[in-house]
Amino acid sequence: MFLKISAKFAAHTGDLALARIIAIANQKGGVGKTTTAVNLGASLAASEQRTLVIDCDPQGNTTSALGFPKDPARRTLYQTLILDEPIERVTLDAQVEGLDLIPSDRNLVGAAVELVGMENREYRLKAAIAGITDKYNYILIDCPPALDLLTLNALAACDSVLVPIQCEYLALEGVSELLDTLMRLRRTINPSLAIEGILLTMYDDRTTLSKQVAADLRSFFGTQVFETVIPRNVRLAEAPSHGMPVMFYDIHSKGAESYIQLAKEVIVNAQKRVGKGTERADQGSGTQSAAAATAGASSSVSTPTTGNNVAPTGGGGTSGSAGSGSE
Repeated sequence: MFLKISAKFAAHTGDLALARIIAIANQKGGVGKTTTAVNLGASLAASEQRTLVIDCDPQGNTTSALGFPKDPARRTLYQTLILDEPIERVTLDAQVEGLDLIPSDRNLVGAAVELVGMENREYRLKAAIAGITDKYNYILIDCPPALDLLTLNALAACDSVLVPIQCEYLALEGVSELLDTLMRLRRTINPSLAIEGILLTMYDDRTTLSKQVAADLRSFFGTQVFETVIPRNVRLAEAPSHGMPVMFYDIHSKGAESYIQLAKEVIVNAQKRVGKGTERADQGSGTQSAAAATAGASSSVSTPTTGNNVAPTGGGGTSGSAGSGSE
């Protein structure tokens, strides 16, 4: 199955010297972070991009969605962050060619507390993965739904942040807080932090609200919003219960097609950065413009957009497919 998918969707991409590290973050829960980490990771691997997914959420949903049931004897990210276990000894083969996983478990709840008194507490994850960044093209970090020390470790370690936003009004309010936090982090612990893109999830083209939220976000954030939209899709919701990415559960579903398209978009954006000789730090300017726009976006969603509000800069989507969103 994998060989067929890989041959069909493989992109012609050059090798990157070091992995591009992308944190998938939003302090609001239920917006599709885990779904995106699992399915974007599998789609990148199917596109012949060696990918590592790091489950940084104590709930361990990414770990179970990739087919690993709870196992108290398994080494996890906790051992690496707190006990200095070499990360190579924690890494698992995710049973998808080209895809590896650093698992999580509930012990990470304790890690968030234990990190408080540790030296360089925000940089523990960055130091842990420093020796393996040349082994992968992409490293995806699934963050917990909170702006705690685990999320700060992910944001300190990453090059950019992918922000999933559910196509509902309340989802907009949390984005403002997140983008304000990203601006502060750029001034303190990670000056090169960039916005990888804003991803619209759980999109339902049958509802006016989804269309209006999507239109407002595109009006305010411009090209920082991925062209690919993740639909509200039953197959996408069912796949984690079978312990596999949706592309292996139902390759013909809208959810699978959307994440394959998103992977292509992420790869194209990375090629553009390399082709233009653009340093990752240059992409960080999008954080300020996005944060400045969000306050207006959340108040504007109840009225039709005019398209003349804000013209942000930065790197979001360039090509993709509109669909309809699922956690």
